Amino acid sequence: MTTLALAIASLLGLTGLAWLASRMSRLPVCPVCVGVAGTWTGLLAARFAGLPVDATVLAILLGASVLGIAQWRAERLTQGGSALLWKALAVPTGSAAAYGLVAELWSLAALSAFAFALLAVLFRAARPAPESDSAVVSQLEERMKRCC
Repeated sequence: MTTLALAIASLLGLTGLAWLASRMSRLPVCPVCVGVAGTWTGLLAARFAGLPVDATVLAILLGASVLGIAQWRAERLTQGGSALLWKALAVPTGSAAAYGLVAELWSLAALSAFAFALLAVLFRAARPAPESDSAVVSQLEERMKRCC
């Protein structure tokens, strides 16, 4: 129960700090994602340091990150990319990596993380098209017409 209480406090605290940082720097960062990832990273570090950590809490947070990444990438697939196929492959692969971390099966964690990254490359995210300011474009077109 102590791990859960600390994890919730960490998640809320890191989310709040990330939200403040994103407001001040205008970085496109998901504060909840930072809170979740920061919390499970801290729990892993505590576990490696020999402190007692509830593996259930760690697994839940790792699973949340896997689902968050899968959903985030699914929303940014290139034209014609299958969000269902991406999620159907990414969630089990990411879950295997998370299991490897929790169970301390390093070869499984590394292999699954590599496979997850390979899938992310295969399902490339579309680059957002630069937004054009129609008023500026119209003004430039008028200048060009008057120029020649």
